[in-house]
Amino acid sequence: AMLHLAIIQSNLHWQNKQANLQQFATKIAALKAGTQLVILPEMFTTGFSMDVQSLAEDMEGETMHWLRKTAIENKKIICGSLIIKEDNKFYNRFIWMQPDGIYYAYDKRHLFAMADEHLHFSAGKNKLVVQVNGYKIALQICYDLRFPVWARQKNNSDLYDAIIYVANWPQTRIEHWDALLQARAIENQCYVLACNRVGQDANNINYNGHSQVILPNGKIQYKLQDAEDVIYTSISRQEIDNTREQFPFLQDADDFLIL
Repeated sequence: AMLHLAIIQSNLHWQNKQANLQQFATKIAALKAGTQLVILPEMFTTGFSMDVQSLAEDMEGETMHWLRKTAIENKKIICGSLIIKEDNKFYNRFIWMQPDGIYYAYDKRHLFAMADEHLHFSAGKNKLVVQVNGYKIALQICYDLRFPVWARQKNNSDLYDAIIYVANWPQTRIEHWDALLQARAIENQCYVLACNRVGQDANNINYNGHSQVILPNGKIQYKLQDAEDVIYTSISRQEIDNTREQFPFLQDADDFLIL
């Protein structure tokens, strides 16, 4: 079966959880029937803020309750990242919330030192690959995109089919975003599903979106420029298998060891 999904490219209200949860509730409720997975940006409740003391929530907090309720009511998987406090540490945590109320979590491994993220957050140590409709999907966050070893496919039965990047990636370096997303699809022969925000944050950083869907052969299927909008797409097992059979590049891949 195919997997039908929506990538929501949106402005974010700076450090205003209520406004963000309200706007995403409205956007999710308005999605096309048949949508099974919804992708929201990085830090979708706050924008890319380092004010962890006042903004962090725990895993029983308001946003987790909202995610569970919204996933169940809309019968969709909802994913995106938020600021989580756990054991007196703070994480930029990507939540994959299923409509059965079960969730999985990935903590951003690569922290963006240029914005002092590493001074406020703790780095994740574990990769996460989730499954839906028989597809395996790797979850990563923003700056992780610059580090290809962290995303690299292994040539065995554990290949994933798609990788999701959620981001607050600034307009000043959007060429890097475009080039690296396409590279990740080509080198891993998988779909790349990328959700970036638009608008300006309180640090006067501008974001121009470029949320996109890239096929396993590296072709860009959709790219959204600087506007609030939704990309609807589907991922197909046949598309993945055809690419890998026609171009069996993964069998010649190098092994990497992450210590």
